[in-house]
Amino acid sequence: MERRSFLKKAGTAGLAAAAVSAPAMAAEPQVKWKLASSFPKSLDTIYGAAETLANRVAQITEGKFQIRVYAGGELVPGLQVMDAVQQGTVECGHTCSYYYVGKNKAFAFDTSMPFGLTARQQNAWMYFGGGLQLMRELFKEYNIMQFPGGNTGTQMGGWFRDEIKSLAELKGKKMRIPGIGGEIMARLGAVPQTIAGGDIYPALEKGTIDAAEWVGPYDDEKLGFYKVAKNYYYPGWWEPGPQVSFYVNLDQWNKLPKEFQAAFEVAAAEANLVMLSEYDAKNPAALVRLLGNGVKLRQYPADILAAAEAEAFKLYDEEAEKNPKFKKIYVEWLKFRKLQHGWHAIADSTLERVMYTPKKAPAKK
Repeated sequence: MERRSFLKKAGTAGLAAAAVSAPAMAAEPQVKWKLASSFPKSLDTIYGAAETLANRVAQITEGKFQIRVYAGGELVPGLQVMDAVQQGTVECGHTCSYYYVGKNKAFAFDTSMPFGLTARQQNAWMYFGGGLQLMRELFKEYNIMQFPGGNTGTQMGGWFRDEIKSLAELKGKKMRIPGIGGEIMARLGAVPQTIAGGDIYPALEKGTIDAAEWVGPYDDEKLGFYKVAKNYYYPGWWEPGPQVSFYVNLDQWNKLPKEFQAAFEVAAAEANLVMLSEYDAKNPAALVRLLGNGVKLRQYPADILAAAEAEAFKLYDEEAEKNPKFKKIYVEWLKFRKLQHGWHAIADSTLERVMYTPKKAPAKK
């Protein structure tokens, strides 16, 4: 029912945009925007969400509203998309908000919180749980309007050059991991590094870092991490359902005709759905290929998972004590998370345990 409701809502917006009469659309001005992505073109699934947006906006507006997509580094560095949108260097961007927790840790709620919400739960919070309104209050202070613009689903736990058998062995390991996940890794003894996607492989190859996380099998295979680090860990506890977002400069948004705003909104919702579906379709086969190339699949040791979860909520409580903006979102997010986890533990999790547990072949008589 949840997915159908979401699609119905998105579909209604699409019909509304498509229902604009041809004469009215013809009267609209020609609008040309630049979109700065944080991601390289080689990562067709995550970068491709911005192209999905641009193509659909152009189709809905009969070519009157054009958005040109630039890969990370072409206009601005991948980790500076937020500043570029805020300052009006570009009209819009596509990025992960947890890259900007240095401005305010509350931005992490827009992407993913360690041990937080899965992709489905994140969408539920954004579209129907008040998350979008809470986040937009924060983004407004930075002259930005934000839209959910994709999700990778639960990510993998990263590539390590050496096997990690216990919590003690994390100490001193230099790992590419951004945001709050990186802070928790630091509390566990690792040394987090924030590196843009296209720069991870050379750092891992040269030994500048000992480990790196990115997304999951499909993207990780493309980036070639398995060639220089064979130990592939799961789960990515810091990103249970990481959302990628479209940013729009608020001044430019307010200048758009209402029909163009509707076109952008419905195209963003479509891109959000398409990215998650594409990752879910492509990750399984990619994992099989990686294993065929000698990758060693390893689950994080229990002591690492337990310590990470404890440190995560300790960090949240500490931040809420000193950061009113974080606290405002955290209180509502925590209530929503409790309800979601209670429901999914009954419905999805129970069924999944039955379906995913290997079955013994019936004994021969």
